[in-house]
Amino acid sequence: MVTRSETQQTTGSELSAWSWRNRLWRYAPLAGWIGFIFFASTGAMSASNTSRIIGPLFKWLFPGITEAQLLFVHFSVRKSAHFAEYAVLALLAARAFIPSTHGRLRRGWFIAALVLVAVVALLDEYNQSFNAARTGTIWDSLIDIAGGATALVVFSLWRARRHRRLKRI
Repeated sequence: MVTRSETQQTTGSELSAWSWRNRLWRYAPLAGWIGFIFFASTGAMSASNTSRIIGPLFKWLFPGITEAQLLFVHFSVRKSAHFAEYAVLALLAARAFIPSTHGRLRRGWFIAALVLVAVVALLDEYNQSFNAARTGTIWDSLIDIAGGATALVVFSLWRARRHRRLKRI
């Protein structure tokens, strides 16, 4: 006769499958976003290509915009995109690292996520330096790292506040 507790026990292969799916669920969006970042560093997202979208849009929204203003807006939108895309990368890295079963990664998620952001930012700009339509600069890497660091700090503050609130309950 099989008891109820025996039928509810999880086998090693079920745990392995769950662990694999869990990792895929955590790391696939992170890997996908890194892939998007490297796609965005190709000529497809060069200034000449993005100006074809941003320019007409702002001319339509603001018919009296001057060419100098349009250049400034285009520059600002592109740099803001750098900041935002690496903020997303940092949050996806934190999402992947915090529930890790590896103790050091779980405890050091903030540093690990920031290091990942810095490495991807530097590799991205290095990659752009080989593309004639793009310019790889350390300044863009600093904007990228600042975006990631800002997102991680805000996320850390939110987690601490949430933890304090849950403790009171």
